[in-house]
Amino acid sequence: MNTSFETANGLRRLLVRLRVSGPHAWEQDPEARELMLYAAQKYEALAVKHRCDPTAGAAAAFEAMRTYAVRTADDPWAVVTIAVKVTLIAEERADGLLCSVDQARRPEISRHHDVRRFCDTEADLPNFLPGLAVEPFNPDEAPPTGAYEAVDATIDLFTALGWPRDTATCTLDYISARLVESGSRPKAHAALRRDHTARAVLDIDQEAWATVLRIVLGNPNPDEACTSDGHGVLLRLLIGHPVAELLDDDLLVFEISETAPRPKARIHA
Repeated sequence: MNTSFETANGLRRLLVRLRVSGPHAWEQDPEARELMLYAAQKYEALAVKHRCDPTAGAAAAFEAMRTYAVRTADDPWAVVTIAVKVTLIAEERADGLLCSVDQARRPEISRHHDVRRFCDTEADLPNFLPGLAVEPFNPDEAPPTGAYEAVDATIDLFTALGWPRDTATCTLDYISARLVESGSRPKAHAALRRDHTARAVLDIDQEAWATVLRIVLGNPNPDEACTSDGHGVLLRLLIGHPVAELLDDDLLVFEISETAPRPKARIHA
């Protein structure tokens, strides 16, 4: 069995060949069949983790591998894996929210909790969802992360989830500069939300910009002040949350990936 597609260069070559071989190449090419069997095995555990059909990972990989972004990526498998995880998160969220997958991809919908009946519990919210409580930082357990390290770690996080590094760096530097000037996260959030110059310079649309500000600086809603969403990534890193914990936050991973700037389509004369 040919396994050259397991490498980045091998996968890129195969995808380019399938692209130029015509519309039925994926159906008729033996190597394409081997690739899909490999993808089904590779992403089966991830699909099960997100409570999806075991074959859902292969289906998501198939859709991703037909895109220009994967064919031209430095590491096609890394891009495919991110795309598969985002799709599976959306499917899992859609199942929990009782909505379509397309709706679950929208940040204003996906940030809500799963549907549940009031009669399922008589406990009050803090007792029912203890994850909303934030444990105080204990300096005896681990040294706090410095501000510069937190910004760098946030840039690395955005880059790993599909953002171009230069765009992620400019975005985080811009937000951090305004945070220093304003002296507080709520003031910085309010000022940046109305900053049309920032969106123009960074080439980020209004909806994505609002999501990025909420991710980095925290949700400004007072009801979310003591939650992870209310703290934001920068503060979470500063008070000692490890990056691995952030990567385990499926909704956070999904939103960062969804706001990543996409390459603009080329216009051919």
